Amino acid sequence: MQENPEPPPGPYGPPAYAPYPPPPSWFAPVPQDARYDQLARTPANRLWRQVVGTLVIAAGFFVIGTIVLLSGTVIGAILRIPPPTGPGQISGDPVYGMLLLLLSIAAVLPLVFGVAALVQRRRPGTLSSVAGRLRWSWLLVCLGVALLSMVLAQIAQMILMVATGQQTGDIFGWTGWERFLPALVVIVLFVPFQAATEEYMFRGWLLQAFGAHLRNPWWAIVISSVLFASLHGYSWAGLLDVFSFGVAMAFLAVRTGGLEAAIALHVLNNMMAFGVSAAAGKLDEALDQASVPVPWQALAATVVQLGVFIILVLYLARKRSISATTV
Repeated sequence: MQENPEPPPGPYGPPAYAPYPPPPSWFAPVPQDARYDQLARTPANRLWRQVVGTLVIAAGFFVIGTIVLLSGTVIGAILRIPPPTGPGQISGDPVYGMLLLLLSIAAVLPLVFGVAALVQRRRPGTLSSVAGRLRWSWLLVCLGVALLSMVLAQIAQMILMVATGQQTGDIFGWTGWERFLPALVVIVLFVPFQAATEEYMFRGWLLQAFGAHLRNPWWAIVISSVLFASLHGYSWAGLLDVFSFGVAMAFLAVRTGGLEAAIALHVLNNMMAFGVSAAAGKLDEALDQASVPVPWQALAATVVQLGVFIILVLYLARKRSISATTV
């Protein structure tokens, strides 16, 4: 016997219900065909959002850093870690001092993401790239390029130092595994987060905060690089080196559509700097930026490193069709 079919929707059957529309999203939509520095140009974009967000991040940078350093001082006293003996020291134990320094910077990263989400009403992933996330495969490629450019830069610096009669034994000395291994563990575990935090602050937030209202990206590139250099206490040669690095990394962020290249080179540079200092038993001097000598040979090595890195990254980005704009 044939079953009676269900009555069609209408006045003599069950009412037809339209599906509920999805709830509105807190996050504003990503602008279409936008460069990396333009990702904050959402429908919710207002000048006050960039100003308030920048002030919150700047205040948080110093407040969080102070809390970490003060907490570290208390913990160090409890654990009987030697206290600092000079004004340029964080701790009498250079490895512990390095740990506190790295943590004081890395702890700011969640704040940067939170400000982007709450103040600018945009997805934190847009701080990473035009894809709305960190492109891990491209980051690994950039790490390989960064390693190659670093090796070539170190070779160039060694050749110049030997040719000009400057001694390299003190710089590339050896303190022994007993003192080097603890420092190496801290470097490997925490330097990536510290370097990435600085990139998200200066080549991420600042570049996009200025880019939300300025058409020419070079204003944002130069201003963010000046601010980046101003937070370092090196000599004039060191500041020039840091400023050049900032300009190059901001340029690559715009041209490749993300922070992957900048994070890769920044992480390896800091690992190299801390690692060589720790291996030579001069970690306490490396933590005191004002006492770090930056010979002119190092500036020449920087030219080699940045030149090789920029050329290869742009070539590989084009070859791998790395998108520089949103779709």
